[in-house]
Amino acid sequence: MQAESLSFVHRFEPGDAGLPPVLLLHGTGGDEADLLPLGRAVAPGAPLLSPRGAVSENGAPRFFRRLAEGVFDEDDLRRRTDDLADFVAAARSRYGLEAPLALGFSNGANIAAATLLQRPETLAGAVLIRPMVPFATPPRPDLAGKPVLILSGAMDPIVPVENARRLAGQLEAGGAAVTHRMLPAGHGLSQAEIGLAAAWIAALPAPAAA
Repeated sequence: MQAESLSFVHRFEPGDAGLPPVLLLHGTGGDEADLLPLGRAVAPGAPLLSPRGAVSENGAPRFFRRLAEGVFDEDDLRRRTDDLADFVAAARSRYGLEAPLALGFSNGANIAAATLLQRPETLAGAVLIRPMVPFATPPRPDLAGKPVLILSGAMDPIVPVENARRLAGQLEAGGAAVTHRMLPAGHGLSQAEIGLAAAWIAALPAPAAA
């Protein structure tokens, strides 16, 4: 099902209401269809909500602007994070969803991390694939008990190992239950970590009945 009347162009695939819904957040150059196969692979049967980033970088969709690779426009990031959180709230109302688990890759993982820090009520948790620290001075959210899986690449040329570890520390400081896996990989997604993400999601408790 495709719908464009909410604030983001997006795709929604209904699923089992007993499974956590998944918010799919693509990387630079992706779109609302990009992570649907990944979502189906790691969360079979779950409702999937997949927006397209509203920023264009030379024609490539993104969720927020950057000044250079690895250098974010933080004013834009804060504004776009609020926009995404407001979209999720409206989509939850339209589609009858619980708070979703974010599954983000690269730029999508970065705005998911920003959402956890700036609008923590938006997400039930997150799988962050190749994220980096979004804010130079992060907010101090209450993330008590929120599960977060971070999948980093030890040979990632874009995200330094120290940066990924610092993000894990910021989320843990807010009370999130962080699992950080450093994998022998670069910036791209590997088949092995698809299995890791699927197993991690499958072990999460089911959403409470309404």
